[in-house]
Amino acid sequence: MLRLPFWIKALEAAALAAAVCFSVGATSPSGRLYELDHRLMCTCGCAQLLGECNHVGCKDSTQELSELRADIASGMTDQQVFDAFVAKYGATVLAAPPAKGFDLVAWIAPFAVFAAALAGTILLVRRWSGWKGRAQAVEAVIADPAERERRERIRRETDMDAGIDGGL
Repeated sequence: MLRLPFWIKALEAAALAAAVCFSVGATSPSGRLYELDHRLMCTCGCAQLLGECNHVGCKDSTQELSELRADIASGMTDQQVFDAFVAKYGATVLAAPPAKGFDLVAWIAPFAVFAAALAGTILLVRRWSGWKGRAQAVEAVIADPAERERRERIRRETDMDAGIDGGL
């Protein structure tokens, strides 16, 4: 009979323990209620998640949570619950817009704006630093014989090897 090393057995046991831990409560109604009420918004105007609305005596969140509990108890799927809430309260009840149709812009726009800002910053830094063309401009100036003579004269006049008294 083939005997597995200890570390393989320990790895299998750890994987099984992780699978059990993550699956516990996956189908419990309270776990599902917590998941769904954090994917819906309270309609009282507080701009908070339905499960997090902390207004004292908020009638909207109390009513919506009782509707959500009733929908879960009746066996509705998550999508059916969302569809029912959207039909009753409008699309603003969803905490995140659906990733389809025009609502896809809400998912793409932040990344597009970030990419455009990054590209603009790179171009601006390149322009400020004179990254392109600076070497060509310097070579063109140095290639001019009059400019070369002027630079040589400045170098002779400011030569530090002549000493403090200017070589006199």
